[in-house]
Amino acid sequence: MQKFLCIGDIMMDVSVFIDSEIHKGGDTQAFITTQGGGAAANVARWLAHMGCDTFLCSRVADDTNGLILQKELDAFNVRHSDYRVPHEKTGTVVVLVSEDGERTMFPDSGSNSGLSSADLPPLDGFTAAYLSGYALINSQSRTNVLEMIQILKAKGIPLVFDPGTVGALRRIPNSMLQEWIRMMDILLLNEEEALYISQISDLHGALIALATKAPVVVIKRGAAGVTAISEQVRTVELPALDVEVIDTTGAGDSFAAGFIASWFDEGIVEKAVENGIAQASRCCAMVGARPPLGKAN
Repeated sequence: MQKFLCIGDIMMDVSVFIDSEIHKGGDTQAFITTQGGGAAANVARWLAHMGCDTFLCSRVADDTNGLILQKELDAFNVRHSDYRVPHEKTGTVVVLVSEDGERTMFPDSGSNSGLSSADLPPLDGFTAAYLSGYALINSQSRTNVLEMIQILKAKGIPLVFDPGTVGALRRIPNSMLQEWIRMMDILLLNEEEALYISQISDLHGALIALATKAPVVVIKRGAAGVTAISEQVRTVELPALDVEVIDTTGAGDSFAAGFIASWFDEGIVEKAVENGIAQASRCCAMVGARPPLGKAN
């Protein structure tokens, strides 16, 4: 069985669905749900859903949300530390979902900011590690996470990196972003992130530029599908599936899990992209970023 380590944030998602304009200073009718989120935790849940042995390296606080999220990870068969940080709060994100399924996020990292190498499990036997860019973007955890990366590289564990949204990346000097991506084995980005990090205005040029820095580059393009390149040679383009979109929250995370599980099983970029698209399509057809409980068929 493949064994994956997911490093980064776990959050309590508060999803707010609206089908009208926001009435500032007044009331706007909404449908609201709460559920576990956080990029690294989402990837871990989807990997476990596909039958992979998965450990989430993250932090929750000793509060009600922390306890709920740990119990939820247990329900999804995601392994994790039982530690809850005292005198802090568990990370929370408010997700505003519009009528077309697009989401705007308001994150508060909370206890995730204290992530460090002390949170790593014993590293023997891991197939690969997924790293959420939010852990590096967060200035409070950045130094510790860079230390974790060096520990993983010394162990020879391949690193899969999703850099995070452009809105968050704008706080980081581009020279620093370039240092980060050169440490990674696989880059998973959306189109806006790829253009921003490469500083190239066309998709193909961005793909080629990024491929000089990481062996595998995958660019997610929403309804336009996915473009990927492996070892600067093998380029594939696959369309998205036709699906009724309810909520795009977690689509990139579910894609990451599908890609990772397939890539490290067969090493065929087309199949890995296809599996990523399939998982993302399932995610977009549901509310929230988590898979349904129970192993996938």
